[in-house]
Amino acid sequence: MVRSIARSLLVVVGGTLLCLAPLRAQSVQGPASAVASANFSGLENEAIGWLQGLIHINTSNPPGNELVAAKYLAAILQKENIPCEIFESTPGRGFLVARLSSSAVPDPSRALLLLGHLDVVGVDKSKWTVDPFGAVIKGGYLYGRGAIDDKGMVIANLATLIELKRSGAHLNRDVILLAEGDEETGGETGMKFAVEKHWDKIAAGYAINEGGRVVMKNGKVQYTGIQVSEKVAVNVDVIATGTSGHGSVPRKDNAVVHLAAAIAKIGTYETPVQFNSVTRAYFEGLAPVEDEETGKWMRALETSDRGAHAARWISDASPVWNSMLRDTVAPTMLQAGIRNNVVPSEARGVLNIRLLPGNLAEPLLAKLQQLVNDPQVRFEVEPEEGEAAPSSSVTSDFYNTISRVAQQEFPGAAVVPEMSTGSTDSTPLRLRNVQACGLLPFPLDEGDILRMHADDERIPLDSFRKGVEFLYGIVSDFTVVK
Repeated sequence: MVRSIARSLLVVVGGTLLCLAPLRAQSVQGPASAVASANFSGLENEAIGWLQGLIHINTSNPPGNELVAAKYLAAILQKENIPCEIFESTPGRGFLVARLSSSAVPDPSRALLLLGHLDVVGVDKSKWTVDPFGAVIKGGYLYGRGAIDDKGMVIANLATLIELKRSGAHLNRDVILLAEGDEETGGETGMKFAVEKHWDKIAAGYAINEGGRVVMKNGKVQYTGIQVSEKVAVNVDVIATGTSGHGSVPRKDNAVVHLAAAIAKIGTYETPVQFNSVTRAYFEGLAPVEDEETGKWMRALETSDRGAHAARWISDASPVWNSMLRDTVAPTMLQAGIRNNVVPSEARGVLNIRLLPGNLAEPLLAKLQQLVNDPQVRFEVEPEEGEAAPSSSVTSDFYNTISRVAQQEFPGAAVVPEMSTGSTDSTPLRLRNVQACGLLPFPLDEGDILRMHADDERIPLDSFRKGVEFLYGIVSDFTVVK
């Protein structure tokens, strides 16, 4: 067997870092049966090590620092003779792209994009029991910021691409790895930059990203939620004004008091229930695998006589379900005052609004203004509000592949379409007609899911291993010639 002795190189060309590999690495032709021989025990253990290395790199956003993480991934890809490119959006920030080609002539309409973001939210180290960037393993868990959101997904994508290459799989479509950044603060230097400036590098007909879930209950997978839609984020400033003065002389137009009253009213306001095709299918599909009482009220959600009570019951049972049923408004920040003995002339709060796809912010803000009913309080929409995108199809070949593989991996568990309450980087793709499906492939219970963006974020090692295998099963089923 002839071996290439060419070395991989890192070369900067026009602001782009090229991860060069021997040309033959772009060919992944080989017997289809090779896929079945994947050595998952070895791959999964390697992937755990890769994830630890990625967590060690602090990519808290801001400032992001994603290029260091991208170069770390590039070094792994070079060892596997998989060519890649790194694109810099601003100093220290950008994204990595790697591709396994199915033929000499790319067909973007058939390509599959494996997507994950390298940046993470910040941490308060004093609240963690371990170093958040130490990638500590204890008690069967890997701890670290980004273990779930979203470095675990990035490494699962990386492992999948590498196993396709190692196995010599005969691909029927290109498989593209995209590790991007700035997801946690809007994507201007990450996904938006990639789509607007380098679409030719990532153009695809299908994509898999975070957003969906594999939910465990009582130690068993209950359902797989495939994200095909997401709510739209809008941040709104609530501004109260009044007369400034000495704290020893209170006034009735105190801005802090008026802001507090406004926030109290907004915080208890509940918008009307609204269904769409995705949430309707979600609750219909979930009802059979829930406990009897929960299933009963899920089935009653759109009945004329019990629908209102069912919505209240479901909303009280889960804050996530409550958010799926309606537009939501969450006060998230308050700011006022410069000294403890000075009455400020202005007090500000921030509302994080999540709109159902297709809904507009203006009617909701008009309702809130009416609810507050205070001439000293006004609302201002912050720039860079989210965009609404069409839902991905629940009948596409890719959705059907995920559903079929999920049923094979988790017999008896439901598979349902899902509208995520949070936003992801799938929106810019859906706006370009990409059939993007969200699926964090790791089986997780509610306790670990709720650690995302929280203290002591962690991922069970067994769940990570299963997620790597599950994702590889989906991608190989969709991309490898049978």
